[in-house]
Amino acid sequence: SAPTVVRTPAELRELGGGISLVPTMGALHDGHIQLMKHARPLGQTLVASIFVNPTQFAPGEDFEDYPRTFEADLERCAEAGVDVVFAPTVQTMFPQALRSAPSREVPPPLGPVQSEITVDPGPLGTILEGASRPTHFRGVLTVVSKLFGLVRPDVAVFGEKDYQQLVLIRQMNDALCLGIDVQGCPTVRDADGLAMSSRNVYLTPEQRQQAPALYAALRAGAAASAGGADAVLASAHAVIDQASGVDLDYLELRSADLGEPTPGDARLLIAARVGKPRLLDNIHLTLPPEGN
Repeated sequence: SAPTVVRTPAELRELGGGISLVPTMGALHDGHIQLMKHARPLGQTLVASIFVNPTQFAPGEDFEDYPRTFEADLERCAEAGVDVVFAPTVQTMFPQALRSAPSREVPPPLGPVQSEITVDPGPLGTILEGASRPTHFRGVLTVVSKLFGLVRPDVAVFGEKDYQQLVLIRQMNDALCLGIDVQGCPTVRDADGLAMSSRNVYLTPEQRQQAPALYAALRAGAAASAGGADAVLASAHAVIDQASGVDLDYLELRSADLGEPTPGDARLLIAARVGKPRLLDNIHLTLPPEGN
């Protein structure tokens, strides 16, 4: 059956307890559907939020162009067993910012919104994605904290494709004592390994052929993990160096909590532009004990 669409905090308060939440920016794909199916048995009421958050886009990024497919998204939500779609307006999410800019329906991504109380991501917000997009994680954590406060879920589910985001949301949840069970789901991929992303629609046919090089590099790095950190990075870089059309931003090896890599669980993370879209991916690997 079709999910109920709610747009106000008052409607959310009528839901009661036992809520699992999947926050999204819409333009739903099979990766989102897997998150929803994972979340479906975790609560009595499954809520998916659809909100293109202006505060996580810097000036010149693709906020205006970001794909918006609300009617199709509702169909995908029904397919995944979503009970309620929370689709707030910018006014609902950022009332103070809009009061300071009454003539604008949507505040500029970094204009008056900066004057609101926000969530500082701390040092982890300055590396990897944070180095390339300095304001991004402040916008992400602020809006996720608002969603947590509005929806009051028991469980919230996020994809591992945005691994740094997942780690930061977990840190915020712990640091601010929000008490939510934050769960991560493995990245969902197309048959050729490309991580599913709403931004993949920007890829031209030629770029779509080039984009799987990111995952190929990650797999090569993981396959070399027995040789240690240097071998991982050398193997991954060798694939990227041979790839056409891939403009590498970063390729870094980190511990599972995104500190300096140590023996045991680790993450190899990559970001690159393939034409217009900036694509992210990562892979889990295990580093051997030092001296091996």
